[in-house]
Amino acid sequence: MAFTLKQLSALEAAIGSGELSIEYDGKKVTYRNMADLTKAYEMVKNQLMASGALVAPAMSNRGPATLTVFSRD
Repeated sequence: MAFTLKQLSALEAAIGSGELSIEYDGKKVTYRNMADLTKAYEMVKNQLMASGALVAPAMSNRGPATLTVFSRD
């Protein structure tokens, strides 16, 4: 099955809110417990990374790296 970023976002939102049900593309899935939900999240994330649809965040020795650019217009 090909997973989507919508599915990953729905799983991430459910984990963050403590809900066990997710909805995406008109479908609703309810997990038995948080452990099953987090397993599903990891499986979807790993599949998306393997397919190239999701890229691992860049890491530095201080944690995730970000770049902010400011300009004066």
